[in-house]
Formats: sequence, structure tokens, C-alpha cells
Amino acid sequence: MDSFDSDGVRIAYLDVPAPSGRGDTVLLIHGFASNHAVNWVNTQWVRTLSQAGYRTVALDNRGHGESEKLYDPQAYSSEIMAADAVRLLDHLGIARAHVMGYSMGARIAAHVALDHAARVRSALIGGLGMHLVEGGGLPTGISEALEAPPGTPAANPTAAAFRTFAEQTRSDLRALAACMRGSRQTLSRGELAQIEVPVLVSVGTLDTVAGSGPGLAALLPDARALNLDGKDHSTAVGARPHREGVLAFLAAQP
Repeated sequence: MDSFDSDGVRIAYLDVPAPSGRGDTVLLIHGFASNHAVNWVNTQWVRTLSQAGYRTVALDNRGHGESEKLYDPQAYSSEIMAADAVRLLDHLGIARAHVMGYSMGARIAAHVALDHAARVRSALIGGLGMHLVEGGGLPTGISEALEAPPGTPAANPTAAAFRTFAEQTRSDLRALAACMRGSRQTLSRGELAQIEVPVLVSVGTLDTVAGSGPGLAALLPDARALNLDGKDHSTAVGARPHREGVLAFLAAQP
């Protein structure tokens, strides 16, 4: 992977040129405790988008993967991580991109679309529905589970699952705990009304983490919902109907 300096923080990224086609850029932003490889390479997203003719750029969010680890929760606001994504576009000389995020990455993508609209061709919000507006997303107890000694019972099954996932991805647990505490910003209905780029909201019908996808899409000026039947928060990201729906949405953009 390559890396660049984002206002003093080293951010790692992958840049895969389009083998053919227009070469429009899709910027991929992964979810909490994941990284570019787990979220986007292993699930065939990078291959799928590249074969469809898109330049595909994926970063490791600060505190994740090969990017720099920070331990102050204030370093992980959604606005700050959205700025990392935009600085990556600046670094690569990309004026506008389709911005796609999953879970926490979808929250970041929404902030990119709100705060940096001129840089966004469309926004693809996966694994996040009404919890972008209502509540802080993932339940409490995750930070404490990440910081607890090995073998300590977690406060709830979701916290336990994220501890296990973070260990499987060989993540820095202390950095992730700080990220969880700092990145739970919501958007108001008024702020959603200001996101005028085309938006696709993709949520599994069994997802108990995201909140309603159709509910979120209804609050956006130019959005539609993609319901991923029979998929939960973990299985929706790489599902074939998800990839097919995104490709159809992207192909319809001018």
C-alpha cells in the first residue's frame, strides 16, 4: 500500500486504475474495526468495480489497518475522518468521486457528502440506515470490551462480536476504543436535507445494527433504498445483490 500525510496523520491507501471504461473514481471507506482488505478486497468489491471500468481507491481509516494509530477520541470525529478522505482525493488529483462507505464508513461518507458536496458524484451508504439520524449507531460497551483483559465477559453480544472481529483483524484495540468513543456523530434531518447528490442506501433486511434503510432514504432529497433480503450486518457487505445493485446505480449516474 501507499500512504500520504493527512494533516499530520499517516493514511494508507490502495489505488487500482481502471483497466478500461471511463475510469470514474469510486472511493471506498470501510467500517469500524475493519480495513480496506477485509471490507473491500476480500469481498470482491475492488475486483468488481475495477472490472466494471472504475478507478477504485480504498483507504485504511485512521486507527485502522496500516494507517497511523491514535489514542485520543477527539482525533476520530466523523468530520475529521471525512476530511482524511477528501485529502486523499486531493493527494491523488481526483476532483470528484463516487463515495461508498459501509457502517462507520457510511457515516463518514455521509459527512463527506454534506461537508464536501462539490467533491462527490454520488454517495453509497451501506450498512447504515436510520441510526445515522437516531442514536449513535453501534451500542455502548464496545470500547470497554476492546480495552478489557482477554477473557473478560463483554456487556452484550454485539460488544463481544466486535472484540472477536478486532482480534481477528489484528487491530490495535486501544486505538479502536478511542475511535468508537469519538466517531458516533449523527446527522439531523435538516442536515440530511442538504445532501443533494444521488444516494443509494443499502441495508440487509436482518441487520439489527443499521436501522431502517428505506427510512433513511426517505429523508434524503435524491435517494433510493436497496433492501438486501436475508442479510445481516456482516453478510450484507459482500452479498452479490449488493454488488449488482451498486453497479446498476453507478451506471445510471451521468
